[in-house]
Amino acid sequence: MLSKDTIYHFVGIKGSGMSALALILHGEGYRVQGSDIGKYFFTQQELENQNIPIFEFNEDNITEGLTIIAGNAFGDEHPELVKARKLGLPIHRYHKFLGELIEQYTSIAVTGSHGKTSTTGLLSHTIKNLAPVSYLIGDGTGFGDEQANYFALEACEYRRHFLAYQPDYAIITNIDFDHPDYYQSIEDVAAAFQTFANQTKKAVIACGDDEYLINLTASVPIHYYGFGDNNNIKAVNIDRNVDGSSFDVYIDSQFFGHFELPVFGKHNILNALSVIAVLNLEGFKAEDIAKNLATFGGVKRRFSEKQVGKLTIIDDYAHHPSEIKATIDAAKQKYPNRQVVAVFQPHTFSRTIALLQEFADSLSLADDVYLVDIFHSAREESGDISINDLADRIDKKVEIISQDHLSPLMGYQDAVILFMGAGDIDVIGNQFVSSYAQLKPNTL
Repeated sequence: MLSKDTIYHFVGIKGSGMSALALILHGEGYRVQGSDIGKYFFTQQELENQNIPIFEFNEDNITEGLTIIAGNAFGDEHPELVKARKLGLPIHRYHKFLGELIEQYTSIAVTGSHGKTSTTGLLSHTIKNLAPVSYLIGDGTGFGDEQANYFALEACEYRRHFLAYQPDYAIITNIDFDHPDYYQSIEDVAAAFQTFANQTKKAVIACGDDEYLINLTASVPIHYYGFGDNNNIKAVNIDRNVDGSSFDVYIDSQFFGHFELPVFGKHNILNALSVIAVLNLEGFKAEDIAKNLATFGGVKRRFSEKQVGKLTIIDDYAHHPSEIKATIDAAKQKYPNRQVVAVFQPHTFSRTIALLQEFADSLSLADDVYLVDIFHSAREESGDISINDLADRIDKKVEIISQDHLSPLMGYQDAVILFMGAGDIDVIGNQFVSSYAQLKPNTL
């Protein structure tokens, strides 16, 4: 499929999956370039570090001899794709190209409504010191090893794009209702994951504590992990403390090993169980898995911490009620005696409408709540809901803030402030840090 005689041109190279895939091909020795809009995205930093050429969108970027990989965010009418068709160049959509690429490896696809990025990051970190591996993580991280015989990838369920993949192993973390602009119901979501399970070649590793996953069927073995007694892979003797979590793992009622995990929240214990399960199936020893789990430092925009004086600022991609609950739970585990403040920016009008009460309930778990106006995505510019509709349902006093109105946050002295969302909430968080430092110049 791949050739060292061609240049792979990525249309939309700054997308998180696209940038990661470009880094993988580059790492495996192939020639890579790409194009995108001129605005800076954090995903381009590693591309620049690797000297991968990035151009602004222009049909003149498309020349004879290129192989085109097109991001799913760009339609066939995009000028570069129109030019590519005129020249008769091969054009591959991102998810289809990736689906063909992983056929060359023992592939492990991580999917689920929540926890994909964290679990793929944990899997990649753990396996990379045990065997040669290439990996693609949804935070834009990609790594290619020319000697790789494993391939770990995050498999996104949006618009059923993950059905382009037929992995050897599938880790499925959970099933929840999300992407209401595409999926019609929770049953529709569950049906997509069922189809994905049916495409898996060796084994499915699924969370047995999930009410929908326990009804999963497949032609390959299903190995369930979790806290409940019904699971094949169980965590017991759990100790959650300010340093992380420790637990023992039993597989089919037999003690497998003791594990230390330096990240927080019950959800990360479940993520670790799924990684332990798949690596056990591949024959890796418990002590080797444990050694690498114990050094995991997290992934981008997942509980990313920064100290500003006595304040702890946490940036997290949480944009669904279940993810907000998990982030607040992790903050309260690590900082049990401190005030936890939630600053949340809803992502898309359709998701906010569909899960309005669930958002309110999850945010009410924080001590104080601040809201930022609903993020307008490229596919949704408006909707029949406002940020005030969410504020009215939260069982706490709520204030609405913005990048130009951060004064309500300035009075905190020793709190943990969570900036959560999938839009540009990280920009607002960075603006708060800068403004706080100017107001209190001895804090940095």
